[in-house]
Amino acid sequence: MTRSWGLSLLLLTIPVALVTSADPAKNIVKILRPFKSIEFSDANMRQCLWFAMQEYNKESEDKYIFLVSQIQLAQMQITDHMEYIIEVEIARSNCRKPLSNNENCVIQKNFNLEKRMNCSFLVVALPWNGEFSVLKKECWDIQV
Repeated sequence: MTRSWGLSLLLLTIPVALVTSADPAKNIVKILRPFKSIEFSDANMRQCLWFAMQEYNKESEDKYIFLVSQIQLAQMQITDHMEYIIEVEIARSNCRKPLSNNENCVIQKNFNLEKRMNCSFLVVALPWNGEFSVLKKECWDIQV
């Protein structure tokens, strides 16, 4: 009985030792290149935007898929990974969720269903590894 209690105590102290020995200086991100504007045609930015829109549509409670209608800003910063700030106008499409691969989605033209929003995404990526993560998303309605 004391042997299992001793093992439990050891297992509880290992995480504490790891946390207390962590070097806070290692948590500082070194910026190799600060945010700079990039071309809207940049392939990595396009991958990040595609990923951000997939995540947006998954989380959205709207019954329709939203599409990018206009890219307004694209910036990239290099640290130990690539960070993208992407600002876009998005619009409700004619495609309902869930989206099937054979649908041709276009921006909604029906006045009663039309909806537009501006969104700002902060996406962290290691595109060569296929790793993407949306760190921040802010969207607000545009009055049509």
